[in-house]
Amino acid sequence: MATSVSPSASARESADGLSPQGITPSGRVHWNLVAPELVEAAIRRNEGVIADMGPFVAVTSPHTGRSPNDKFVVREPSSEAHVDWGKVNQPMSPAHYETLKADVKQYLNGLPELFVQDLYCGADPSTRLSVRYIMPNAWHANFVRNMFIRPEIEALATFAPNFTVYHAPEMQADPARHGTRTGTFIVLNLAEHTILIGGTRYAGELKKAMFTVMNYLLPKQGVLSMHCSANIGAAGDTALFFGLSGTGKTTLSADPSRGLIGDDEHGWSPQGTFNFEGGCYAKAINLSAESEPDIYATTQMFGTVLENVVLNQPSRTVDFADQSITENTRASYPLHYIKNHVPSGRGGHPRNVVFLTADAFGVLPPIAKLTPEQAMYYFLSGYTAKVAGTERGVTEPQATFSACFGAVFLVWHPTKYATMLGELLRTHGAQVWLVNTGWSGGAYGTGSRMKLLYTRAMIRALLDGSLHHEQTAVDPIFGLHMPTAVADVPSAILNPRSTWSDGAAYDAQARKLAAMFRENITKFGEAVPANILAAGPQG
Repeated sequence: MATSVSPSASARESADGLSPQGITPSGRVHWNLVAPELVEAAIRRNEGVIADMGPFVAVTSPHTGRSPNDKFVVREPSSEAHVDWGKVNQPMSPAHYETLKADVKQYLNGLPELFVQDLYCGADPSTRLSVRYIMPNAWHANFVRNMFIRPEIEALATFAPNFTVYHAPEMQADPARHGTRTGTFIVLNLAEHTILIGGTRYAGELKKAMFTVMNYLLPKQGVLSMHCSANIGAAGDTALFFGLSGTGKTTLSADPSRGLIGDDEHGWSPQGTFNFEGGCYAKAINLSAESEPDIYATTQMFGTVLENVVLNQPSRTVDFADQSITENTRASYPLHYIKNHVPSGRGGHPRNVVFLTADAFGVLPPIAKLTPEQAMYYFLSGYTAKVAGTERGVTEPQATFSACFGAVFLVWHPTKYATMLGELLRTHGAQVWLVNTGWSGGAYGTGSRMKLLYTRAMIRALLDGSLHHEQTAVDPIFGLHMPTAVADVPSAILNPRSTWSDGAAYDAQARKLAAMFRENITKFGEAVPANILAAGPQG
């Protein structure tokens, strides 16, 4: 094996090399390079360009988002009974997996260069995974180094991975030979502790695949895995923010007055909450220094990776409003680029849990206090809405239900995660809130998006405790408890019906969405208790 060794590189190389992973490379292997080395290599290899102020810019077309229809789980005896098989977790036979794995290894062995990163997934040492990424591109190596927890250099020589990710972004699978749907593949073998990713350069697959693994392993250990952000106040009060893409999860958790634990993926154990990651992966479309100063600042730093953004020429400044490549532009940066981050990546048991939704129908209140039963109902629903114009063929708001606010990453049946959340809420007395960051005064196209200034004020009020005992009014259709006053928020917007010029039109739209909720919950069948069903919209 030919290995590239710089004066300090030997200390970063595993004593066992790549032989435990079945890799016998013919080319150079770069072990655990740091960001400057990886950026230098990426530029040398023409993998992207440097933008103004130093971030690295990569384009991943034609894949500019995840490929959920190309994700598979190997159907094998140790996990077969636990996996919620279906559209999210498509089965792959062990025979097809072995063929694909052999072909991926052969592909990687024949490349002129490989980049290896040894990283931790999970800030809690008792449950964290030691993950080895083997990949052909330097910028992808920089991405995972940003996104996961970086061991001390002294630990690298003895690093023993208990999970391995083989990354072959330029390799195309053969559906007939490999049992895939297309040339793209994300394949998890939970028994073998391996992941195969290929046929796509989109970097998000590299982190979301590990999130899926944690969604399988942690519940087996009595730890709830969660697709949420988390922060902590000066008094030690932890808050969780659940929400699908575009609801404000990353934005609202990056609060200058609170410490950021993490922006996307966390566990809740008997000891408290902890981040899975060592970085953030923020949406960058329409990003500005005025609206999101902390996140924007990271895009002006060396080491940040920007995906699919457009550069102004010749200045190479980023045009964050340009979505000509994709609306799903992204920024990947280490957590410590946020000034008020929590270095340990850990917090206590949450005092407040926030469910974020961007309701494009314009009928949900901007904030509501949920009962424990309502919390379970809305957690299982995982509601937000697509708006007209964001996707081809979408001409009016469309409801999106993603169980537990992350259905595409769940391995067990959604009710397992909901049951665990309910038990944790009861044990630790956390209050759950539903916050609508979507539309008010009418549906998309008629009403207007809730002002971020108002949403931040509502979040501030629930976090400081002032809303916990505030008088509420009950929405007659959804049964939600709406605070009647919030500091720095006009009272007129707190009841969504009052913001519509036509009350009858509001009622019709609200009943339409309520019916969608009731239809969606039926897919869980008898697994949902009667008291939880009764907590949903009745109007």
